[in-house]
Amino acid sequence: MSSTATPASRSALFRQGSFVCFLLSRSLSRFSSQIAAVAIGWQVYDLTTSAFLLGMVGLVQFLPTALLVLVAGHAADRYQRKRVVQLCQLAEALTALFLALGAYAGWLTVTQIFIATAVLGTTGAFESPATAALLPLIAPQGSLQRATALSSGATQVATIAGPALGGLAYAISPGLAYAIMVLFWLLAALFTGAIRVTQAAVEKDSATPSDLFAGVRFIRENPAILGTISLDLFAVLFGGVTALLPIYARDVLETGPFGLGILRAAPAVGALLMTALLARHAIHRRVGLRMFQAVIIFGVATVVFALSHWIWLSLLALAALGAADTVSVVIRFSLVQLSTPDEMRGRVGAVNFLFINASNQLGQFESGVTAALFGAVPAAAFGGIATIAVALLWMKLFPSLRKVERLE
Repeated sequence: MSSTATPASRSALFRQGSFVCFLLSRSLSRFSSQIAAVAIGWQVYDLTTSAFLLGMVGLVQFLPTALLVLVAGHAADRYQRKRVVQLCQLAEALTALFLALGAYAGWLTVTQIFIATAVLGTTGAFESPATAALLPLIAPQGSLQRATALSSGATQVATIAGPALGGLAYAISPGLAYAIMVLFWLLAALFTGAIRVTQAAVEKDSATPSDLFAGVRFIRENPAILGTISLDLFAVLFGGVTALLPIYARDVLETGPFGLGILRAAPAVGALLMTALLARHAIHRRVGLRMFQAVIIFGVATVVFALSHWIWLSLLALAALGAADTVSVVIRFSLVQLSTPDEMRGRVGAVNFLFINASNQLGQFESGVTAALFGAVPAAAFGGIATIAVALLWMKLFPSLRKVERLE
């Protein structure tokens, strides 16, 4: 790896007002999402003590994405992207307000939490592809990779602090955690509105099935992109231990809600350190092989976490897991963005988001079901072993991805 970003080039990005507003908007929205993950997960498990219902939270979030992915991608290419993002953030703030009022008044039920989770899943299905397609329109020419690294770093800071803040706020009062989400999503909507961007005009004719499926066709016709997205899908589907963190925090490691927040933040610490490294030293050689190596490390770290009964070792394993995952995220995002024409970025990004959500939220469902059947520790260990097996299998199934030498 060699240096790719000078301090001057990074500071030039921070002099771009729209880019700064984009960073603040995305970070605040990420903050709220992470607080929601801690508060909703802990409250569902606290009310039910059911690993199955804890896993159902992921499924409820994923279903709207699966049903609306093509429509959401087309909306990102058809309408002004910053307005799509802003409307989603306002809807998320209203949903968080409902949760806050219910928690403070004491009438919030598990069913209502699941309904609110489904709404957040729906808004996320539209917000994420529009956000991803917005960044290339903001970053100055030739600075997309640096902008992507800085954006990833900003969201990782939110991912680190968000769970800890959510856990601490929930320990004081569940309603406080939800109230913070309201504030952050409202601020995010304000910063999104301040973004200035020139987006090419699009024709407002009726969408055809061909238009809706353009992103699917594009990915299918590019084996390297299909390989990297599907690798992430199946690896995290089996290796997603974050769904089991409330069980580990309460029953295995015997920590409280704040301890859960620290555990959720640990992968982001590793991810942030790796992001800082990749922002200065891009991966220039044997990119495909590096991704497979990262996924294998991800699986090994998952097994270590699964078997650990010491908080320090669990935190180290989660940090290593987050660092390895960041390598695959950077490679996947760079491959997709640099290979996709602007008029299709929303639709391709929506399909990519579907795969990401499938890996994270269906992985949460799979982990919950497996934990309910066999226990949390065997479920997490099995997931790590399956992740390693998937990486080895994909090396055979997608030789074009393994042979990718450079991102550009």
